[in-house]
Amino acid sequence: MLQKTARRLIPKLSWSDIFISTNREYFNEIKKELPLLPLKNIIAEPVNRERVAAILFFMVNLKLKDLSEPLLVMPSDHAIKKEKEFLRAISSAEEFVKNHKDYIIVLGAKPTFPDTGLGYYQIGSQIDGTVNAPVFNAISFKEKPNLKRTREYVADGRHYWNTAIYVFYPSLIENLIKKFIPDNYRHYQNIKKALDCGDVTAVDNEYSEMDKASLEYSIIENYNKIALIPVDMGWSDVGSWAVLKDSLSKPNKSYIKGNYIGIGSKNIMVYGSFDKLVAGIGIKDLVIVVTDDIILVCNKNDSQKVKEVIQRLEKQQRFNYI
Repeated sequence: MLQKTARRLIPKLSWSDIFISTNREYFNEIKKELPLLPLKNIIAEPVNRERVAAILFFMVNLKLKDLSEPLLVMPSDHAIKKEKEFLRAISSAEEFVKNHKDYIIVLGAKPTFPDTGLGYYQIGSQIDGTVNAPVFNAISFKEKPNLKRTREYVADGRHYWNTAIYVFYPSLIENLIKKFIPDNYRHYQNIKKALDCGDVTAVDNEYSEMDKASLEYSIIENYNKIALIPVDMGWSDVGSWAVLKDSLSKPNKSYIKGNYIGIGSKNIMVYGSFDKLVAGIGIKDLVIVVTDDIILVCNKNDSQKVKEVIQRLEKQQRFNYI
C-alpha cells in the first residue's frame, strides 16, 4: 500500500518532494520499500503521537522555502482505483488554496454504505471563484457516527466520507495549532531549538510530551474555513479488515487467501497462509486472519475493534503480539 501511495504521486511530484512520516522502528522498512526516496525524506518520529504532532515534526525538517508552498497530507494505506481523478482533484485543491490561503481543503468521497468507522463531512454552499472542480464549504464534521446517523448521511446526498487527504499552507496549520493546541506548539518550538543545538535527547523528550491530538478533533472541528472537493476516485480506507475485504471482493462474496476449505459459508474473508488449513462450516460475515502467532476471528462489522485488542495488549505489556 505504501509503494502504491507514493508512486501514485509521481506523475505530479518528484521523489524529492515526497516525505514519509513514520516511527523510527520502521525506518529501514521504509528505505527498503521505497529505494528511490531520499533518506532525508523519511521523517522518523521518536514515538507515535498522532497526526498533529507528526505534521509539526515534519515541518521542523522542512527548509524555509518549502514552508511557503501548499502541503498535501494523506494516509499511506488507502486504496484509490481512479488515479487520474485523484491527481486532478489534488491539482484543483492546490489551485484553490493558493487563492484562499486561509482555508484547509479536504477531498471527500461519496459514501456507498453506512460505515460507522469513518468520519463524515456535511457540505453547504458552493464557494465562488473555484476552477476546474466544484468546491463546497464544509459546514460540519462528525467522526464515526452511529449506524442510524450514517444511514441518514448516505441517503441525504450532502455528506461525504473523510478521506483524510488535505491540502493547506504550513503557516496556516502552524497558527491553528498555536491557537487550539498551545502545548503542542510549545513543544514544537522547543524541538526547533533543540535541533539547532544538535540535542537529540531533548528532541525525543519534547516530542514524547506532545498530546496525541488528531487533526479532525483538534483543528477541523474548531475552525470554520474548511472546504471540500467531492471526488469519484474509487477511494476506500483500508484501515479495517472489513474495508479491505470489500475492496478485494464483490459485494456479499467471499475473499480467500491461503489454504481454506468451506462448507455452507458466505460473505467471509480468510487471510492466511498455505501451511495452515482453515476450515469454515456454516459461517457468515466473518473475518479470519491467521499469522504465525495470532489467529483473529471477528464479525466483519466489528473489525474496527481490532484497535481495542491492540490497546488491551499494550496495557498488558504483551508487546510480542503487536
